[in-house]
Amino acid sequence: MVWLIVILFILIALSFPISLAIGLSTVIAFISSHLPLYMIAQRMFSGVNSYMLLAVPLFMFAGALMDSGGLSRRIVRLAESMVGHLRGGLAISAILSSMLFAGVSGSAAADTAAIGSILIPSMKRQGYDEDFAASIVASGGSIGVIIPPSIPMIIYGFITSVSIGKLFIAGILPGILIGISLSVLAYIFSKDSYRTRERFDKKEFIEALRGSIWALGTPIIVIGGILGGIFTATESAACAVIYSLIVGFFIYREMNIKKLYKAALNSIITSSVILFIIAVASVFSWYLSMNNVQEALKALLSSFSHDRVVLILVVNLFLLIMGTFVETTASLILFVPVVAPILNQAGLHPITAGVMIVTNLAIGMLTPPLGICLIVSSSIAQSRILSVSKAVLPFLAVMILNLLIIAFFPPLTTLLISF
Repeated sequence: MVWLIVILFILIALSFPISLAIGLSTVIAFISSHLPLYMIAQRMFSGVNSYMLLAVPLFMFAGALMDSGGLSRRIVRLAESMVGHLRGGLAISAILSSMLFAGVSGSAAADTAAIGSILIPSMKRQGYDEDFAASIVASGGSIGVIIPPSIPMIIYGFITSVSIGKLFIAGILPGILIGISLSVLAYIFSKDSYRTRERFDKKEFIEALRGSIWALGTPIIVIGGILGGIFTATESAACAVIYSLIVGFFIYREMNIKKLYKAALNSIITSSVILFIIAVASVFSWYLSMNNVQEALKALLSSFSHDRVVLILVVNLFLLIMGTFVETTASLILFVPVVAPILNQAGLHPITAGVMIVTNLAIGMLTPPLGICLIVSSSIAQSRILSVSKAVLPFLAVMILNLLIIAFFPPLTTLLISF
C-alpha cells in the first residue's frame, strides 16, 4: 500500500488539485484491487450524507453575505477605531478584524479575502511593506478556523462524533490567545510611522461602534446561541444566514439581488470544493482502513515512545509536515482516524485534541505550497509567495508556541465547556 501513498504525493507534487489527486489515487487503488468502481460513488455519497455537514455551506454563505452586505467593512472600521492610534495600528486592526469576522464565516480563506481586500491596500498606502502587510493578513486569517464557528471543527466533530458545539466553545480562548499574541508581534515589528491617528478618538470609536452594532450581532447570535444551548451548530449557521440577509437588505441596505446572486454563487463553488474533497477523501480513507494502512501508520507513530509528552509532540510534528502538503479538509479526513486514538492514548481530552489538530492545520494555511491564506493574501498584495513566506516566519513561530500551549495546558480548551 506504500505505492498508493506515493502516487498521491506525486500527483500533489505535480500540482494536481488535491481532490483530483485523491480521486485518481482512489480509482487506481480500486482497479488494482479489482473492486467495483460503483462503490466509489456509493462511498462518496455516504461520506457527505450528514446533517452536521449542512453547516459548511451555510456558514460559507453567511460569511459571503456579511462581506457583500457591508458588515465586514464596518467591523474593520470598528477595529481600526480601537487600535489605529497604536504603532502598527492597521496591522493590529487586521488581526482584530479577522477575529471578529471569524465569528461568522468559519473559513480562513474567506476571512483572509474579506479583510485583506479592505486593509492590504490601506496598509500599502500608509507605507507598510507589502510582504509584511500580506503576512499579517494571512496570519490573522488563519484564526478563522479556530474561533467559532469553524468548518474544520465541524468536520472533526463529524469524523470523531465529538460535540461540535463543545468544540466551538473550546476554540474561543485559544483563538483569543493567538490573536493577542499575533497583535503583540505586529506591534513589535511595526515602525513608529505605522499609525492612522495620533491618539485614541473616543468620538470616532462611538460612531464606528454604533455603525457596526448590527454586524456584531451575527457572531453574538452564533456563539451565544450555541453557548446557551438554544440551537445546534447547523441551526446557528441557518440563523446567521437569515440575520445577515435581514441586516444587508433592510438595515444597512447595501445588499441587492445582484450581490445576493454573486454571494450565493461564490458560496456554492467554495462549498462544493470542500464537500467534494470530503467525499473523495472519505473513500480514500475507507480503502486505507480496509487494508490496515491507517493502523500501520498509527503503530508507527506510537512506536516512537510511550511517553505522553513525546507522543503529543510526534503527532504535532506529523500534522505540521502533512499540513504543508495536504489541504486542510483532506488532512482531517485522512489523518484524524490515525492520530485521534494516539492522542486518546496519551490522555488528551477529545475536545483539546480537536482544537489542537485544527490549530495545527491552521498553521499549514500559512506554509507553501498549499497555504491557502498565504496564497490569498499574496494575491491581494500582488507579492511573490516566496517573499511573503519569509515575512510570515515570525508569526509562524508564535503560532507554533501557541499550539504547544494548547496541547499542554488543557484548561485553555476545557474551561468554558465545564460551565
